[in-house]
Amino acid sequence: MTRDVATVSPDDTVEDVARRIAESDGHSGFPVCEGRHVEGFVSARDLLLREDHEPIFRVMSEDLLVAHPDMAVQEAARVILRSGIQKLPVVDDAGHLVGIISNADAIRSQIERATPGKVDKLTRTLETIHGVDAREERREVALADLVPTQGTVYADELEGRIYELERGLAEPLVVIDNGGATPENRATVGELAGETAARERDLLLADGHHRATAANRLGIEEMDAYVIVLDEPVELGMARTAEEEGLEEISDIEVVDYAHHPLVEATERLQNGGPD
Repeated sequence: MTRDVATVSPDDTVEDVARRIAESDGHSGFPVCEGRHVEGFVSARDLLLREDHEPIFRVMSEDLLVAHPDMAVQEAARVILRSGIQKLPVVDDAGHLVGIISNADAIRSQIERATPGKVDKLTRTLETIHGVDAREERREVALADLVPTQGTVYADELEGRIYELERGLAEPLVVIDNGGATPENRATVGELAGETAARERDLLLADGHHRATAANRLGIEEMDAYVIVLDEPVELGMARTAEEEGLEEISDIEVVDYAHHPLVEATERLQNGGPD
């Protein structure tokens, strides 16, 4: 949820709130609060055909849906979907506003998620394919130490990741430490295959390229990460991909417009009469 919530007072006028909506960046309504106590919600639709001087307490919706801070985001998403609302205030047991979640927030929470189950599945896959033991750690990693394994990210999703980071909502990265962090393992890597193996001793960014790119743009130097530590160095396909594409640091990732997504391009070709 977003904790820094813009609100209006029951005594504000229709004109006041209409102006705030018109001048805001993306607000279509506000919780109505007396202090921090939630009294209702006013949307742009509530203001239609009302007199400019009318107070908000006369036009606001009082029968509003709210979420509790302990509610799971999946349940909040269901409430938003089934009710058709755009904003769901988050209210504590005393009726005080502690945050708000929007339909866009609910969607973002399901995109590029780094769940423990997802990390565990990748860990087991690496063990099975390469015949090595692996362990999982949760730690801060320096962006400067990460080798990206994906050459492009999409501009619209990047904007969403920046939005999340600015509000402290970002998921952890998923990183592979190929050979662990011990001096012995790092020496072994260097003896295996020269320059290529030396690159593989770096931390490989397996998941979270949009988040890492967003953090890099915001000047964030470290991020929370699930780190899969392999007990011995192995030849990973993602490391070869990084080398072939010349990916050495986060700034090497190219940002492209979503219109260049191959599936979107295919749709456009169909709309234009199909391929030649």
